[in-house]
Amino acid sequence: MSASRPEMIDFRGVNKFYGQLAALVDVTETVARGEVVVVCGPSGSGKSTLIRTVNRLEDIHSGSIVFDGQDVHAKMGSAQLNRLRSRIGFVFQSFNLFPHLSALENVMLSPMRVSGMGRAEAREKAAALLDRVGLSARRDNFPGQLSGGQQQRVAIARALAMEPPAMLFDEPTSALDPEMVGEVLNVMRGLARDGMTMMCVTHEMGFARDVADRVWFMDEGRIVETAPPEEFFGRARHPRAQRFLSELRVR
Repeated sequence: MSASRPEMIDFRGVNKFYGQLAALVDVTETVARGEVVVVCGPSGSGKSTLIRTVNRLEDIHSGSIVFDGQDVHAKMGSAQLNRLRSRIGFVFQSFNLFPHLSALENVMLSPMRVSGMGRAEAREKAAALLDRVGLSARRDNFPGQLSGGQQQRVAIARALAMEPPAMLFDEPTSALDPEMVGEVLNVMRGLARDGMTMMCVTHEMGFARDVADRVWFMDEGRIVETAPPEEFFGRARHPRAQRFLSELRVR
């Protein structure tokens, strides 16, 4: 992490268990402001669990996570937790859009309900965000009238509507047909170019190679390797990372 870029997300000795199963083991890492980190690894390695601890969708058992100066897992009321979550954009595998609202209304909802923004202002903001993700022409369509890739782009616009200082992506393309993956990754590339702090759990290694500042490789709940993409893909050091990459190339 560059000394000129302060920390946005700070994991300090984070442990998480499901019964006797250790899901996260002594995770200690930082994401700098404006940095793009791609988290990869085999299925069940703890990637999604890790990213879901940042906005407290998953609790931790020990350690701490500090987001933009705030202790995420400190004791807090529901209103305080909702304020924290509103500052952390989260894009899920499934789009989680409200089916009875149009694309525009889905994006308008949080600024109006959480921030108290007036309807006209929220509408203008939502229209601009849908334009940003290439969906101006579909703003009045309902989710059921949109392709999976279009729904995921609406979900990204919805997350951006709260002007979060960081965005988290939990396998945002895994539920999409292959031809729709590119349109979502292009939006994510644009966010990275604009300097958005991003943590992305993804199997899209081309995206990781092109866009990430660093790749974190996880295995059995641990971050066992962290490196810039050219180093990770060219000369991974950890045997499990080497095996993971060789299996990708065989496919």
